[in-house]
Parts: sequence; C-alpha cells; structure tokens
Amino acid sequence: MRTLIKLTFALALLPSTLSAQERFATRNGHINFYSSTPVENIEADNNKVTSVFDVASGAIEFAALIKAFEFEKALMQEHFNENYMESNTHPKANFKGKVSGFSAEQTKKAGTYTVEVTGDLTIHGVTKPLTTKATLVVNDDGTIKANSDFTVRPEDHGITIPGVVRKNIAEQIKVTVDLAYARM
Repeated sequence: MRTLIKLTFALALLPSTLSAQERFATRNGHINFYSSTPVENIEADNNKVTSVFDVASGAIEFAALIKAFEFEKALMQEHFNENYMESNTHPKANFKGKVSGFSAEQTKKAGTYTVEVTGDLTIHGVTKPLTTKATLVVNDDGTIKANSDFTVRPEDHGITIPGVVRKNIAEQIKVTVDLAYARM
C-alpha cells in the first residue's frame, strides 16, 4: 500500500518536473536603448531585466524597472525618470508574448535559430502590440541566449517630449534586448 501511495505521488509530480525542464529564466538580462539625433546621442542600459521563457508553449515575458536604466550623465537619468517616464507612477516596462519558430526539441542541440516574437509591450502604462525577429542561441551547456532589436516611438506610449528638447530626442528609439537564460 505504501509503495502504491509513493508511486502515485511520484507520477503526480512528473508533469511539473517535465514542464520545469522546458522553462528558462534570467534575472540579469540587459536592455539598451539608443536615441541618435544631430544635436546629441542618448543611451541607457539596464542590467536587471527579469524574464521567463516557456519553450513548450512559446510563452515569453520580461520586465524592466525604469529606474534601473543608467545613463552616462546623471542629469539625463534624472530627467528621464522624472519628466519623461514618470517612473514613480509607471515603475516598470514589460513585454508578454509568444515565440514562434522554436521548439523544446531544439534545446537539446547547440545551434542558432531565427524566430519571430509577437506580443504586447507596455511602457509608461500604455500597451502596444509588437512583432519582431529575434535570435536564439542554444549553447552546449543547455543555456539559451536571446537577442532582439526593435524601435519604439515615445509618443506611441504616451511619453510627451517638450518642444524645447524635441530635436534632442529621436522620433524612434532603438531598443536592444539581450537575455541569457538558464533552466529553471
């Protein structure tokens, strides 16, 4: 009877163990954004991005604290948080979507894969659809590196740029996401 109970318990845990092996996560992903204009270039980095990628379903999510973006100039960082992003009111940017063109079977062999990522990007409390290409690199040690570049228009997310500095900030901001996933 004890053996039957143990076996039943082990079988009940098996699906959660299998699905956990197909989930990857990171707490130190990187997002860079770059604005280039004839007046000035603005660049910031955030190395505290969290993300979870469920390979079996293709579901992917990431979140970035706005205040974690670091600028070369402290005054730019202050203006970014207080005047543009209003990071006390909108503390996070996040993405929730799906990866297509990649399967759990591909995690078993090292290689580079071009995939499509589709979902919703929320910045400054405004959610907009996003579709972009990404590169997934499966390493021999079972980790996955993900990279994607796309552009964001501040106005699309309700970010107001005052006329006096409009020429200093690009109409489209280049965003680069680099994530190094390990199995959960």
